[in-house]
Amino acid sequence: MSPAMAVTAETMKKDDPLQSQYQKGVKHLWESGIKSVPMKYVLPVLERPVAMNGESYATRLNLKLPVIDFAELQGSNRPQVLKSLANACENYGFFQLVNHGISNDAISNVLDVAGRFFELPFEEREKYMSVDMRSPVRYGTSFNQTKDGIYCWRDFLKLVCNPDIVPHWPSSPVDFRIMAAIYAKETKFLFLMVAEAILESLGLTTTENKTKEEEEDDILKELQDGSQLMVVNCYPPCPEPDLTLGMPPHSDYGFLTLLLQDEVEGLQIQFQEKWVTIEPIPNSFVINVGDHLEIFSNGRYKSVIHRVLVNSMKSRLSVASLHSLPFSSMVRPSPKLISDANPRRYMDTDFPAFIKYIESCDSTKKKFLESRRLC
Repeated sequence: MSPAMAVTAETMKKDDPLQSQYQKGVKHLWESGIKSVPMKYVLPVLERPVAMNGESYATRLNLKLPVIDFAELQGSNRPQVLKSLANACENYGFFQLVNHGISNDAISNVLDVAGRFFELPFEEREKYMSVDMRSPVRYGTSFNQTKDGIYCWRDFLKLVCNPDIVPHWPSSPVDFRIMAAIYAKETKFLFLMVAEAILESLGLTTTENKTKEEEEDDILKELQDGSQLMVVNCYPPCPEPDLTLGMPPHSDYGFLTLLLQDEVEGLQIQFQEKWVTIEPIPNSFVINVGDHLEIFSNGRYKSVIHRVLVNSMKSRLSVASLHSLPFSSMVRPSPKLISDANPRRYMDTDFPAFIKYIESCDSTKKKFLESRRLC
């Protein structure tokens, strides 16, 4: 057993010779040749990535998520696919999307250029490093490195996907902005198509024959002008993967997240009170319900807790595209989904409330959605 296992989070903060190195990220630590996980990353025993029966995560359960065929969603089989979509959002909070129309080139190009970004010398990556959670271009580590008592084994590059911001995205690799912008544009279009189907699966009007009242309450129109945040995640090999996590248990802020993964397993979701691993399907997207969609659906569709494992052999790369309403919008349950049998379950919320919440606490303990519940 590693001596670090008995060390408390409070002790970790003190007299650690590597403290200044943590701010540079785990990619930098890995490149320095470390052979064990620093104490700053060691989780308490009960929070480590082990199965419910105490076995190593290497024997964990795998789960095949519901698979939604986007091509069928656009055809004559749409009513049946919508039922499958509703089932996925209600009972899993996640599904895999295949035949989505985004080219293999766009997918392989964004993964390639993202990987090359993290292979740049630290001095180049450091140009974009910031602890300001409002920064539109931000390179960082862990989850919230200013508040996390224990860090997670992840470096990330967050990009607000706004045409005015693109010129401030990394200029190295030289094709980064072009490839990332193409991918962002294609995923935004795909998101809107999936969001329209989800609204239809909720029984909400998405046709052109809307009443004046329905037009005034048109969330799809808001989503068209909504926010998009692209997060490129890098999980370097970890010398002791049983002691830490790539990302702690959390739900996603926003309406939907479209996740592109490489072939390395790592994503786990909480399903029927167990942690289960999602098997990657090549060139597919893992799509999950975000906090905003759970609020908007008044609890019918579920924003599910998930986390990320690391391993000692391979780096893992993912690109998450998080979509929601404009940052200035108020998120609230749809009036059409509130009734005497299903009363309003969430208070209104907005982006400033979310930022205030996560800046006020250790994000590994974050349960933002719980703070919004009325009943």
